[in-house]
Amino acid sequence: VILKPSPDDIVELYMRSLEAIGIDLRRHDFKLEEDNWEAPTLGAWGIGWQVMLDGLEITQFTYFQQCGGLDLDLVPVELTYGLERLTAFLQNVNSMYDIQWNDTWTYRDVRLLDEQQYSVYNFEKADVSAIRKAFEIHEAESRRLVGEYGAVEDRAERVRFPLLPAYDQVLKCSHLFNTLDARGAISVAERAAMIQRVRKLAVGLAAAWMDQQEVIG
Repeated sequence: VILKPSPDDIVELYMRSLEAIGIDLRRHDFKLEEDNWEAPTLGAWGIGWQVMLDGLEITQFTYFQQCGGLDLDLVPVELTYGLERLTAFLQNVNSMYDIQWNDTWTYRDVRLLDEQQYSVYNFEKADVSAIRKAFEIHEAESRRLVGEYGAVEDRAERVRFPLLPAYDQVLKCSHLFNTLDARGAISVAERAAMIQRVRKLAVGLAAAWMDQQEVIG
C-alpha cells in the first residue's frame, strides 16, 4: 500500500487496519523497530521501521526518500503487509504452509511445489553462463532505448517513446543479478560492480522518465 502524500496519522491508520482484520492490539506485544530500507540496484531507499507483533515481523513501514537516484519532492509512505504472516497469526498456526486456503486446501497444497521447484532452480540448476548472457542482453537493450530517447527531438515522438519497456529491461537485470547471487556465482567485488551496473541503468532511465513526464505535461 502506497500513500502519497503520507498522512500525518499514518501509524494510527495502520493500527486501525490491523484491528479491522480482527487483531486486538491491546492483547498483543506491538512495536515498531527502526529498519531502514534500500534497493541498491534501483537507486532507491527510505527510512522506516519493521512492525513486530508478538515478536513476528508483519509489516515493513517505509518513507521513500529516493527512487532511481532522484530525491522525491513529495515523500510517499509504503506499507508492505506480510499477508501470509498475518494470516498465520490470525489462524493461530506456526507455519504459513498450514494456513487454510479454503475449506479443502491449505497454503501447502497451493504453493509448496512452487517454492520447492523455484528454490531448486535458483540455488542449484540455473545455468550461470546463460543467466550472464541474458543479463548482458537486457542491460544493452535498456541502455539502447534510453540512449535513443535522448536523441529524439520531436515532442510527439518523445511522448510515445517506449521508456516503460526499458524499465522492464532494468527489472529483468535486477532479477537476473539476484539469480546469479543465489547461485553463488559472483564474487564480492563482482557483486558490487553488478549492483552499480544495474543502478546506472535505473538512474539513467529515471532521468529520462522525468523528462518524458515534463514533455507530456
